[in-house]
Amino acid sequence: MNFGRVIVLASNVFREVVRDRILYIIGFYALILAAALLLLPEFAATTEDKMFLDFGLAVMSFLGLIVAIFVGTGLINKEIEKRTVLLLIAKPLSRSELIVGKYFGALAVLALLIVTMTVIYLGFLQFRNIPYPVASLLLAAIFLFLQLSLITAVAMTLGVFTSSLLATALTFAVYLVGNFTKDLLQLSRLSSNPSIGRITQALYVVLPDLSRLDLKNQAVYGLAALPDTMSLILNVVYGLIYTILLLAIAIFIFSQREF
Repeated sequence: MNFGRVIVLASNVFREVVRDRILYIIGFYALILAAALLLLPEFAATTEDKMFLDFGLAVMSFLGLIVAIFVGTGLINKEIEKRTVLLLIAKPLSRSELIVGKYFGALAVLALLIVTMTVIYLGFLQFRNIPYPVASLLLAAIFLFLQLSLITAVAMTLGVFTSSLLATALTFAVYLVGNFTKDLLQLSRLSSNPSIGRITQALYVVLPDLSRLDLKNQAVYGLAALPDTMSLILNVVYGLIYTILLLAIAIFIFSQREF
């Protein structure tokens, strides 16, 4: 694999996404936070600070998810549908380099998105004099980036062999189920139907446990509510291994396709 070609491809993806004005979502995020500062005191006069902390992280996660899914599903699928993939694979560019380059370009977009929204979020907290645990919120933002990186890998893998619409729907489903796999596993133990138990266990094994990379709720309460350092490291390793595995699957499937 030629990393020079990968970097060039990643930078092209980054510029293309920026040209599509996907990063205008940052301005939308700032408007939402400004509206929340005005409206929350009307609904919760005594707990608006706590609600704003939760709300800011939740909106950041939701908007990041939208970008990760729609950008991720279109990275390869769009090239296939427009038949421009024929031009790409005709160049001295391997299919693995195409997958990895596209993925790194998407990561650059996500990194810029999360960093900018985090700065805006902390700026609003500072402006309103809302007390907040800086280290916990920054750690939650880092883990949000890891979670969205994994979701982007899921979206890319599905986009390699399905349509954009189906890949988008399936990625949303993976995100939803992935955040509740532990709860589903516990519910299956309460069920008397063995088939339900086998299905939920299979989902728990196959689908990523995204709750490992979700620190939004713990971050609001400070470092004391976060998992210990070893658990955090293991969760990071879990996310990285799962992402690498998904990219390997995407490369394998894409390498077998004929155009």
